[in-house]
Amino acid sequence: QVQLVESGGGLVQAGGSLRLSCTASGRTFSSYSMGWFRQAPGKEREFVTAISGSGGRTRYVDSVRGRFTISRDNTKNTVYLQMNSLKPEDTAVYYCAADPRGFLNVVSSSGSNYDYWGQGTQVTVSS
Repeated sequence: QVQLVESGGGLVQAGGSLRLSCTASGRTFSSYSMGWFRQAPGKEREFVTAISGSGGRTRYVDSVRGRFTISRDNTKNTVYLQMNSLKPEDTAVYYCAADPRGFLNVVSSSGSNYDYWGQGTQVTVSS
């Protein structure tokens, strides 16, 4: 069982930056690929980015590539999402999730591959 706790959300003006953190319980963090998803009001949950267990492979949705950066520190059981040049359309609840296939170096965009989810953190970007 893995428990995930996100932090770092908040209100920021367009063009600003935020860094989200997601800390996992347990001692096998590096065996999980980690992903970030988001859900805006009235919309379906959307894949944002993912990183493999070792951190050597990443994947981004086109709308955030070049603005967002995912990273992880396996010594701290934490994955980060650095968000720069934020836009109002980035407003959403952001969730981190853990995929137990991290040892396979996968970076899935499908939520069905993630077994564990955090409670979410709100990001609001004002225009």
